[in-house]
Amino acid sequence: MACAAPTSAAVLSPSSSNPRAAGKLAAASIAKPFAQTLTAQNSFSGLRSSSSLRHFPLPASSCRSSHSARRSFVVRAGELPLVGNEAPDFEAEAVFDQEFINVKLSDYRGKKYVILFFYPLDFTFVCPTEITAFSDRCAEFEKLNTEVLGVSVDSVFSHLAWVQTDRKSGGLGDLKYPLISDVTKSVSKAYNVLIPDQGIALRGLFIIDKEGIIQHSTINNLAIGRSVDETLRTLQALQYVQENPDEVCPAGWKPGEKSMKPDPKLSKEYFAAI
Repeated sequence: MACAAPTSAAVLSPSSSNPRAAGKLAAASIAKPFAQTLTAQNSFSGLRSSSSLRHFPLPASSCRSSHSARRSFVVRAGELPLVGNEAPDFEAEAVFDQEFINVKLSDYRGKKYVILFFYPLDFTFVCPTEITAFSDRCAEFEKLNTEVLGVSVDSVFSHLAWVQTDRKSGGLGDLKYPLISDVTKSVSKAYNVLIPDQGIALRGLFIIDKEGIIQHSTINNLAIGRSVDETLRTLQALQYVQENPDEVCPAGWKPGEKSMKPDPKLSKEYFAAI
């Protein structure tokens, strides 16, 4: 099991930094995150400065209604973080290259795609197979201008200890992307992957485009690992249709294969060729 980390109640609050008052708003925050602020608390605040709470505004809507080429395929789902909505912004501590760093999701906006995946706990069983698989394929994501970010409810100290453990002993070894600490569980809550009575996250994975919009999500139960191959394929399909907004990708599409025109007549060209 992962090292136990002291935590405090994470809150999603519109304006207050009072944890007691903000906690009362946590349930409502998931349903209406556009007007709210995601607040994260430094882990082990006794080792930090007295200013332990940081407030991070969620990004403003990036709906491009004037972008006629893509307008037909933009979906605005009713609740975050469903596909078609903006990804909830956050800032949190992480471990990368055996150092503690800060990661802010909105820093990637306008620059990179993001693969954001959640896993239950450090020092477990399925988790290291997924985490190392993504790290081993990181160069392929880099070629697609994509950053990979892993998240769990463990502390950065637990992450660091796991990274410093050899793979043959169930550890991770050095990773090529950051592991984010969500000790307050605020990020897991914001992405609706937290199991409340267990305090850990399901295996959620989100592909976020350069505009900060969630374009794909999958959530596996705890015992089922994810496929890096399928994540890459889906990312490639997403980038293709964004670059070619008058085309869509059929089932199992891979780069170099025939795409389809979303039109009753023009689509027959695809069906005639298969």
